[in-house]
Amino acid sequence: MSTANLPEAAGGADPRTPLARRLLTYQAERFPLVAYLPLIALAAFAALAFSRVGRGEAGFVSPVAYLVCAFTLLAVFFLLRVADEHKDADTDRLHRSHLPVPRGLVDPGELRRVAAVAAAVAIAVNLLLAPVLLVPLGAAGVWIALMTREFFARDWLRARPAVYLLSHMLVMPLLLLYASSIDWLREGAGSPAGIVPFLAAVFASGLVLEVGRKIHAPGEERHGVETYSSAWGERRAALVWVAAVIGAGVLVAAAGARVGGRWTPVLAPTASVLIALAALPFLRGSAARKGRSVETAAATWNLLAYALLALPWIERWLT
Repeated sequence: MSTANLPEAAGGADPRTPLARRLLTYQAERFPLVAYLPLIALAAFAALAFSRVGRGEAGFVSPVAYLVCAFTLLAVFFLLRVADEHKDADTDRLHRSHLPVPRGLVDPGELRRVAAVAAAVAIAVNLLLAPVLLVPLGAAGVWIALMTREFFARDWLRARPAVYLLSHMLVMPLLLLYASSIDWLREGAGSPAGIVPFLAAVFASGLVLEVGRKIHAPGEERHGVETYSSAWGERRAALVWVAAVIGAGVLVAAAGARVGGRWTPVLAPTASVLIALAALPFLRGSAARKGRSVETAAATWNLLAYALLALPWIERWLT
């Protein structure tokens, strides 16, 4: 029987459905802007605000500079999502056929074309703002290209989840270094005070998010889908996540202290301990444990971390 007259057969897409409509459904499922936009907007603000206070400069960057920063980060994260769709295509086809690409909602070629447009626009707006920004953006781009090829060591990395995790999360400080450079590099100044603990805090917070979204209770695990709870055991994965949260809290505090923040060094460790409590059901082996609670706590920490990294600038602005 032909499915040509069915709007969406078995979750697939009617080929007559406009691409824009199918992409809207795709983003809701795989790149939800309602979740990405607040985090990216806050990360861009934190990077620029931290740079301003670290350089002892008054005020903030121009609205245009901020929008270029936020749009570029959004475009890059979309590129990473599209790269993952290609990298995980075999696994998704076998074990997660409900996802948009394997079920036929969109095809990889369509995603590549949209990603190419997003990348071209990002490069263009950075070129117009300040050509020198293509240097840190290009460095991040090279690392992302290596990530998509899994550093030409796919099997070796897949057999070592910790190394895989660390290698992929290095993209986070590279991206936030680019974001901060919109302030200092564009003006021909040196990097701001505290940039090293700032980038270390970004790296650790990235670990919190990545590990947190891949900790599942036994009933939540899916055959063929890699998680840290299945690779390391749920208790060990939870311990790694807690260590990442506490470490991130210490690093956020150190970054805030380095630029004279009064509240960040106090609030960051306290917030990290409270966030880490989400792992207690996994550490205790409680029947009530749910991976979604850890994932939500991880996302919450990242929002808090970027807000706390921006807090020293807010303190100075208010005084």
